Amino acid sequence: MKKLIVMLHGVGSSGADLEGLGLFVQQVMPEVLFASPNGSEPFDGGGDAWQWFSLEGVTVQNRPQRIVEARAAFDAKLQAIFEQHDVAPGKDQVILLGFSQGSIMALDVLATSRFPLAGVVAFSGRLASPKPYHVAADASALLIHGMADQVIPWAESEAAAAALIEAGAEVETLFEPGVVHTISADGVSQALGYIAERFELDPE
Repeated sequence: MKKLIVMLHGVGSSGADLEGLGLFVQQVMPEVLFASPNGSEPFDGGGDAWQWFSLEGVTVQNRPQRIVEARAAFDAKLQAIFEQHDVAPGKDQVILLGFSQGSIMALDVLATSRFPLAGVVAFSGRLASPKPYHVAADASALLIHGMADQVIPWAESEAAAAALIEAGAEVETLFEPGVVHTISADGVSQALGYIAERFELDPE
């Protein structure tokens, strides 16, 4: 059984930004595969940067529809990664690890059960998918959020946890006082423990 983590970056970033985290995970758990793709479309702001959906003119009201419209390209990217690594979700184990907009897309997969997942790690994200949610019986997520985040308030992860638990998922949370919109060392430590538990591994 293969064990794959797909790293999903935030808006205006690229897959390269999370490769270091993937390599660190592999140092601790050498049997784990990882992929850190670029977003589905070029970043509106230009440069060598990517996004999963556009933030231009985004509102609370239209964000869910943007997520829905982003699903086809997002799912195609995941399928390509699965084929590249010869991974079959369900038979093999897959964890989605996202930051910011990447977390939004990861939680969207969990909320819709489009792919069988061993778990989701969502840093500094929100659950913005349209209801109703259809979570798998074994759905699991770890939500990590800095309480000094000025980009996406930590209350978004608090609300996401409540909604996912109500939908039937098992959810763990880490809310970090004084931490801004970033992936902290404590957050990584918590994520490693969660990944090892979901993959049934003993970290080295």
